[in-house]
Amino acid sequence: MTSATLATSSDDVETLEVVKLRHPWRWVSYVVVGVLVAMLVSSLVTNQNYGWPVVAAYFFSSRILNGLLATLWLTVLAMGVGIVLGVVLAVMRLSRNPMLWSVSMAYTWFFRGTPVFVQLLFWGYISALYPRLSVGIPFGPELVAFDTNLLITPVAAAILGLGLNEGAYMGEIVRAGVEAVDKGQIEASQALGMKRARILRRIVLPQAMRVIVPPMANNTISMLKSTSLVSVLAFPELLYSAQLIYSENFLTVPLLITASIWYLLVTSVLTVGQHYVERYYGRGTAS
Repeated sequence: MTSATLATSSDDVETLEVVKLRHPWRWVSYVVVGVLVAMLVSSLVTNQNYGWPVVAAYFFSSRILNGLLATLWLTVLAMGVGIVLGVVLAVMRLSRNPMLWSVSMAYTWFFRGTPVFVQLLFWGYISALYPRLSVGIPFGPELVAFDTNLLITPVAAAILGLGLNEGAYMGEIVRAGVEAVDKGQIEASQALGMKRARILRRIVLPQAMRVIVPPMANNTISMLKSTSLVSVLAFPELLYSAQLIYSENFLTVPLLITASIWYLLVTSVLTVGQHYVERYYGRGTAS
């Protein structure tokens, strides 16, 4: 090809008109979604059965806010129990000790295999099985005994039910995060004479957090909503507080909307927090 031909080809390329790719179906989807959103907004505004004045009246009521506070601290306590238990279960699962491995497997199998609602009921009615809880010598005398109803209150039953169930899931999450860490770093740490506990605390867990944080944050949001199940134990969390109010005034839908909006607001805050925590532990990794 001669230089004259190349010059001609170059001029032709420069004179070509760039035509944008058309997406007609994309505009159709915009119209469909826009119409559906408009219908939803119209229904929310015009349908008096939603009871928006009632929602506004009870949104900042003391009973709803107290229920919200109980939901928040129950979420924190249950997740705390689940995280600590999950780390222990993950370490046991990764242990070379067959007994520790078997106990971890059995715990995870049982608590993941039964519904959390059933577990909450079990803890709520545990006094029917064990009216008294005691510590003593097997097949011998009791050293200390407690009344089960006084020891396992609705608060304790809620924390145990949610926390022990969460521990089974957190154990698998932590295990997956630990196994994602490069084995070469563990071997290098062992070559430097570091003990297993220090390797886990200083080398493995900080790097595993990049894998652990996303599912752990999702579980935290799920835990926030799962606290609504403890209403079966008459625990005064957000949903149960709303139920107590609408059992008096029979305004069921507006009170449920009030509780739902608070759940949405808190989960939105947690989602934003999840983003920043993930970005913190994702430092130094390729995006």
